[in-house]
Amino acid sequence: MTTVKASETLRAPAKINLTLEVLARRADGLHGVRSVMVPLDLCDELRIEPSDRFAFTCDAPQLANDNLVERAVRILSLHGEKVRIALHKRIPTGAGMGGGSSDAAAVLLAAQSGLFGDAREENYLAAARSLGSDVPFFLVQTAALVEGTGERVTALGAVPPWHAVVIRPPVAVSTAWAYEQIDAVQRPTRPRNASVSLAMAEALQRRQFERVVSLLQNDFHDVVVPGAPQIAQALDVLRDAGAPHALMTGSGSCVFALAQTAAQRDELANRVRLPEDYKMYTCAFWNGEPWRSAA
Repeated sequence: MTTVKASETLRAPAKINLTLEVLARRADGLHGVRSVMVPLDLCDELRIEPSDRFAFTCDAPQLANDNLVERAVRILSLHGEKVRIALHKRIPTGAGMGGGSSDAAAVLLAAQSGLFGDAREENYLAAARSLGSDVPFFLVQTAALVEGTGERVTALGAVPPWHAVVIRPPVAVSTAWAYEQIDAVQRPTRPRNASVSLAMAEALQRRQFERVVSLLQNDFHDVVVPGAPQIAQALDVLRDAGAPHALMTGSGSCVFALAQTAAQRDELANRVRLPEDYKMYTCAFWNGEPWRSAA
């Protein structure tokens, strides 16, 4: 048995999908995807400190039971360690921003770096895949092209110093329901060589802001928004503020608009007129700094 020797704070960033292509259902029942994801500086925090036994707490009571952090701990057999993990939630839940997946990845990265003692010999990608389709993305700690069912992740290097205004409407979206809406409509096949995600990956690496904005696409957007008036209203709020290319992230419910500079982001945010119960986050792209921060 090992134990942490000092307290440590881990930051677990949110993500947005600049593209999200939902491909055909596979023989195993899962859908293939192609997506370009970017981490944001909107972060959950995991405080890890020595203890006389293992304990996990979360300041969002509805997330305290069977949390992905605890599942990651079980997969790595850390539940016997003398450590306390306290999760402070900032990323909205049920919103398509990957908060739970990022929290789980933070535990995997901590174990990989030796925070829980000697660095563990584990198949961290397999562990990430078993925890959720978005977890492998967060292991690369930068923007990435994600394919397969989330397990094929190609890092895209340091991301541009761009920004996003994110709005969370007062509604959560079930991923299962969103896939039902996708399956109910007929859609064209998507050959890889004509993929908008590959074009987006290149534009992001070349730092072509206008092209990135023109390529924004999410297959869930057109099938989820008609059944979720709160999301439609959030999109209208961003468009009314001067962001014509607002988009939903993941399977919802958060929506976002991009800005090239912090000043442009703040100008956009200042023009936003939020309805009651809607929340706004002003974010920067996460520029590949380590998840781990000084205690």
